[in-house]
Amino acid sequence: MSKPTWKAWLRPNPLTAGEKDHTASVNTVGKTLRNTDIARILKEMGSELKPETILYILNTADRIIRQEVQRGSSVLTGCCQFTPRIQGTWTSANAKFNPAVHRIGAHIIPSAEMRAMFRDVVVEVLGVKPGGAYIGLVTDTTTGLADGTMTTGDDLMIEGDKLKVFPEDEAGLGIFFVNTDGEAIPVTRRLTQNTPKKIIARVPELPAGQYTLRIATRFTAGTTMLKEPRVIEYDRPLVIN
Repeated sequence: MSKPTWKAWLRPNPLTAGEKDHTASVNTVGKTLRNTDIARILKEMGSELKPETILYILNTADRIIRQEVQRGSSVLTGCCQFTPRIQGTWTSANAKFNPAVHRIGAHIIPSAEMRAMFRDVVVEVLGVKPGGAYIGLVTDTTTGLADGTMTTGDDLMIEGDKLKVFPEDEAGLGIFFVNTDGEAIPVTRRLTQNTPKKIIARVPELPAGQYTLRIATRFTAGTTMLKEPRVIEYDRPLVIN
């Protein structure tokens, strides 16, 4: 039986100045699997339960995990461990929790079973990704973190190549946050910085949840424009806690 294979594209490393230094990103083929897909796969594997029943169980388990983490519990599943965490610094031993400085979230690490599964994965490097346009790093300027978290009402620094939103005033172009329902919420505030390698954009007032960062632009080089918009998406989900 052949081993599972991850196909990876190489991209210049945005954290270093070396021209030969690259990072790899997995080429995720197809849509993101959700509980409905897992329920369907379980049914195809021979489960006697109805897909609706399987989906109910999966969704209920998710709700229980969220509820217990919210209560301050650590939860370990067969896939990962959720541990409550508080980010930020306290200036003194008597300082109180300040939502403007401190952030509540969860530390998520793979379980032992998941880590064991990684040992069987084969990586196939596809080379440098063609086209040149990519998002390499996204940093929350409020916290300085590049871990996928972001803060509503504050700025994100987006780094990569050929990112510039151009023309800025053209309908359908700009920075978007796509929620899990597929709705694309645009950044309406004028971009603080808008260059080919760096964009600073204000995060709109988004509800808590997971989002995909999307850039739509006709920029390619200099003042040259593409005939059709290019869509660039960050291959890592962003989260509002």
